[in-house]
Amino acid sequence: MKTQTLHEALNEQVERQGRIDERTSGTVVLDAGRGGVWTLRLTRGEVELSEGASDDRDTHVTADADTLAGIVAERISGVQAFLDGRLRVRGNLALSMKLEGLFATPDRPAEFPRARYASPGGIETFYLEAGAGPPVILLHGLGATNASMLPTLADMARDHRVIAPDLPGFGDSAKPIRSYHAAYYAEWVLGLMDELGIERADLVGNSMGGRVAIEAGLVAPERFGRLALLAPSPAFIRRRQFVRVVRVLRPEMALLPLPIPTRRVVSGIKAMFSRPERLEEAWYWSAADEFVRVFNSARGRIAFFAAARQIYLEEPWGQTGFWDRLPALSVPTLFVWGERDRLVPAAFERHVDRVLPAATSVVLEDCGHVPQFELPEPTHRLVREFIADAA
Repeated sequence: MKTQTLHEALNEQVERQGRIDERTSGTVVLDAGRGGVWTLRLTRGEVELSEGASDDRDTHVTADADTLAGIVAERISGVQAFLDGRLRVRGNLALSMKLEGLFATPDRPAEFPRARYASPGGIETFYLEAGAGPPVILLHGLGATNASMLPTLADMARDHRVIAPDLPGFGDSAKPIRSYHAAYYAEWVLGLMDELGIERADLVGNSMGGRVAIEAGLVAPERFGRLALLAPSPAFIRRRQFVRVVRVLRPEMALLPLPIPTRRVVSGIKAMFSRPERLEEAWYWSAADEFVRVFNSARGRIAFFAAARQIYLEEPWGQTGFWDRLPALSVPTLFVWGERDRLVPAAFERHVDRVLPAATSVVLEDCGHVPQFELPEPTHRLVREFIADAA
């Protein structure tokens, strides 16, 4: 692909687009190496293109010229190119995903994601939408964003309408100062469905997102067909000796800056996988950049600690206890555990089997806490087969 061809494609799309959503703002460097480098400035609904790399960039996107040209011309999905390792992102990952559908044409394939916004309960929510068909909502885990569900989005969008939001408090969604417990998130999920005109959907949740899916299924079973839970975080039965201490620690203490090196975040993310080498090294740095970006904001830190605090403090037993309420879950549910998950041990499977014997429970060998990224093929085969059984 010649430089001029790519440059022409960029200019044509920018000139044709006109104004964009004013909430999509920032500076993106598109780097094709010897194929050329360009800067996109998105400001108050305006798009400006210039040659060369800006020093004040928010996001740096690197790919070969053919891949970038294909994305600009909407022949290639940027998300799929990222998952295939043909495109790398450093900096603001959410901003790079907002480029999906920015130059939308009538011929854009339905399975290509588009960045959108909603406001359930007055909470501005950033989400990706892709595909057409029966609706599926993807819920990410603690400290993550909808980017952690991209493999599932790409897989399910082939024949489903897939919604992948940033949960309140995370990513590019609003971060109100409040308690981030499962009941709040379940109410927000229902509000999101109402706003998007979704009467009934299947839920796929990873980690904390799995716990939110369980709560949604408990409070409004008529709204959900099936729940697929990937290493869901239940109420802890053991290691509760610090409950009294955690109760007096307020998330608002995180108002003060708490610097965290990106390299340390990369190491922490890798620890969630059984074999980190299975994933592209660039993915870890993209995820770490995004975590640091959100965590560097006071509201981002407070939301993170507020949600983590609620996970640890949730009561396992009693009238409002997780394990005593779980048998009331009537929505057909699939539990997928990672054999080598250090955060949510696969040993929880026996507790689920005891209190919810009608559920389907599978342990993936040699798998950590994020099965949709570490073992995408068997994970999505299980999810697809389980959801298809409802048909």
